[in-house]
Amino acid sequence: MKGPPTAELLERIERDWHTARPDLDPQPMLTVIAVQRTSELLQTELEAFFAQHSLTPSAFDVLATLRRSAPPEGLTLGELAALMAITPPAVTKRVDVLTERELVERLPHPSDRRAIRARLTATGFGLVDGLLTAHLENEERLLADLSNDERRTLRMLLGRIR
Repeated sequence: MKGPPTAELLERIERDWHTARPDLDPQPMLTVIAVQRTSELLQTELEAFFAQHSLTPSAFDVLATLRRSAPPEGLTLGELAALMAITPPAVTKRVDVLTERELVERLPHPSDRRAIRARLTATGFGLVDGLLTAHLENEERLLADLSNDERRTLRMLLGRIR
């Protein structure tokens, strides 16, 4: 990330607003900027990590969701979309890419001819399991300055933003 560290930037923005418009409270803006800069930093770090493994964070999200949540017969694309909190068309695109790479396979639904199930291939299963430890170590590195209690509080607070 270019520019001053987030804390310095926020202090400068707050000072500048107090000078330019002392009648305004810039706290909402400062909070949103802090969340945005942190999100950008985390996204950049995750993209770099997964690029080393020829993946994107969104592709890994599909693999990890299928690994943790899918029964042996897989999940419908609608179920996968709901578990990932994304749209069905976005899931379809991601599954298409992973199917081409032979990490995910599409199977007909046993009782609904219109539905397709997605499940990990043996290669996909091995890839996601092989990356999980390194991925968690990378995320631990990114969160190292926060205690477990602070992490729980952060998750709770971010979960309240609508």
